[in-house]
Amino acid sequence: MSRLKEVKIVKTGAWSGGPGCHGGCGIDLHIRDGKLVKVEGDEDHPFHQGRLCPRALALTQYAYHEDRLQTPLKRVGERGSGEWAPISWDEALDECEHELRKIRDDYGAESVVFGQGTWRDAGGPLIFMAYAYGSPNWTLFGLSGISCFTPRLAAMHTVAGDITFPDAAQFSPERYDDPEYTPPEVLLHWARGIRGSQCTDHYFSGHYVVDMMKLGTKLIVIDPRFSWAASRAELWLQIRPGTDGALALGLLNVIINEKLYDTEFVEKWTHGFDELKKRVQDYPPAKVAEITWLPVDKIVKAARMYAGASPGAIRFGQPIDSNAEAVATTHALNCLWAITGNIDIPGGNIICRPPFGVSLYPYSTAEVIQLYGEEFIANLNKKRIGADKYPLVKNFRAWALSDSVLEQMESGDPYPIKGLWLYTNNFIAGTAQDPKRHYEAVKKLDFNVVVDNFMTPTASAIADIVLPGQTLAEKDSVFSTGVVLNAMHRSVKIGDTKSGWDIAFEMARRLNPQSVPWRTLDELFTERLRPAGVTFEELSQKSGMQTPKDHPSGGAPYHRHEKGQLRADGEPGFRTPTGKIELYSTLFEEYGLDPLPFHQEPVESPISTPDIFAEYPLILITGRRKPTLFHSEHRQIPWLRQFENEPYVELHPDTASGLGVEDGEWVWIEGVRGKVKRKLKTTPVVHRQMAMAPHGWWYPEKENKAPFLNGIWEVNVNQLIPMGAQGKSGFGGAPLKTMLCKIYPMGMDHRAKDDAAADGG
Repeated sequence: MSRLKEVKIVKTGAWSGGPGCHGGCGIDLHIRDGKLVKVEGDEDHPFHQGRLCPRALALTQYAYHEDRLQTPLKRVGERGSGEWAPISWDEALDECEHELRKIRDDYGAESVVFGQGTWRDAGGPLIFMAYAYGSPNWTLFGLSGISCFTPRLAAMHTVAGDITFPDAAQFSPERYDDPEYTPPEVLLHWARGIRGSQCTDHYFSGHYVVDMMKLGTKLIVIDPRFSWAASRAELWLQIRPGTDGALALGLLNVIINEKLYDTEFVEKWTHGFDELKKRVQDYPPAKVAEITWLPVDKIVKAARMYAGASPGAIRFGQPIDSNAEAVATTHALNCLWAITGNIDIPGGNIICRPPFGVSLYPYSTAEVIQLYGEEFIANLNKKRIGADKYPLVKNFRAWALSDSVLEQMESGDPYPIKGLWLYTNNFIAGTAQDPKRHYEAVKKLDFNVVVDNFMTPTASAIADIVLPGQTLAEKDSVFSTGVVLNAMHRSVKIGDTKSGWDIAFEMARRLNPQSVPWRTLDELFTERLRPAGVTFEELSQKSGMQTPKDHPSGGAPYHRHEKGQLRADGEPGFRTPTGKIELYSTLFEEYGLDPLPFHQEPVESPISTPDIFAEYPLILITGRRKPTLFHSEHRQIPWLRQFENEPYVELHPDTASGLGVEDGEWVWIEGVRGKVKRKLKTTPVVHRQMAMAPHGWWYPEKENKAPFLNGIWEVNVNQLIPMGAQGKSGFGGAPLKTMLCKIYPMGMDHRAKDDAAADGG
């Protein structure tokens, strides 16, 4: 009997394919004889400390799944026919180079759009390749208003000069034992999951909410569902979806009118308090109660609890980003922590910058300019889709606006779109609203490339070339999560696959050799890592790196505004034109936007469209990421699929009874744009006037050809949700939580068949 092969443990990070994630957990990969056999959390990681989500733990099943794409494919039949021929990487990239050069020669580089999806490390290589090619049009394809993190970034950077997060002692190696740290007395937990955020979701994990609760933190939970957090909260506000801005302004009304704010901080460190005081008079608690469906006394109590906390913190999630005017809503939240003095202090909301200033995925136009130069970006802005109409697209974040991209694909005005390059963006089944509209638009393009780990409905439907990507265990990459600088590095080889950076580096070298002065990716990474004082190889041997507290960039997380560590000129204050937190934003005013926060009703609601509400009396909430599933990923992974085997919709038992539908029955969800089928789950955690339907559903086990495409058109709830609902800012407005619908049975024939199947008939 032979001895078992020795297991080698390799430390790496997660921000990529496989888990599908945001936050950069530390991972121990167990490698035996060149194969990944087990995944565990890295207990030495300075932030995550060994905690992992089920998706990361299931990486072995994901990486070695029989359906993994393992070689480049070229379409040989009609689009959607499912007819593919395996080709070499040289053949694939030759084809891509030829077609992209042809489009650039005939129409201009701007006629190709580069679309990002669920690989969080894809942003860096996508920008790199797009700019090397000469196109300004990289975007989060399919998501109206780029309503994921971008709206809050725009508000935070504009109002306060920096991105801000609750203080979970994440900057301190000693964590909660740091003598400077104080847990918040009250955490305003707004539109966020705890169990659903077991992975770190943008620097701050549900685990640490629980940690703070153990340290005495009390929760105020704002959520239309009776969630795990709500069940353990001091106060639960069951808000009407899409009215978060009104509630934030109502809280400000109480705090200002009752003089519960921090007078000293307001006078010294904020700009425009008098103007804000005047604005919030439009949002008295009684009016806000009517808008939000909340009792007046709960609104007042929440305001007093948060303002009375010393310190207090606010944690909010993606539903805020999808508000009709999400930038204005986040502006209001900025005002809340500013006027109470709960910013840049222990246990409050603290300012978060990339560790050592290193980021290969720039979050703002300023960061893009640092990488590529002001003149280069100014020239690209002349052709960037949406930059002429939306000032934040031009002045804050260098995306092409996704809504305008779709419109231009359809109209060809002011110039035609001829090609699409997608990194792990399964828009037909994933986050895109009105996916049929996207499908019809993309089908008309001359050349489409999809990079992914599996043959998704999108890849099957629209791609001319499919390139097999890699999981975190197979790739080299650098990423910073705002707390820790991390590396992913190749630990195993699976098939003939390449990473996003591998592909981008080679394509950039082919399309614009002058843009690639580095001989290898290692050299590129090492150059970008220079501020951290490490090479890529050195970083790959570490369990992440945190910025030291004494670092010149201001590694210490507290009172940096008083120490002159936030401004380029070294003066005390914040990184804004006035040097203060701008309750009244001078930049918004300059851009032609409202300089003060406000509430805007969703595109469909009981207030904005009462005629539609009369026929469709339920508010449809979609989305809801889970520890087991990330958007449309992981449907084929056995360990994860077992937790959610069929697409469902949740209703309150009383609502279901009134509609004449039963638990386990297949029903229609219908809105003004059509209908989809789901299996009914009854649960008392859902509001009686709401329905909850998770997005991202498709059937990998079913036919992957047009028109069926893994059953997507039967179950994709995003078919009921429109594009183009964003407000004047351009950012936000994806009505993923606020559309109106009705629910009714599919019919006795379907019920009888379902019952017979359950009985083995």
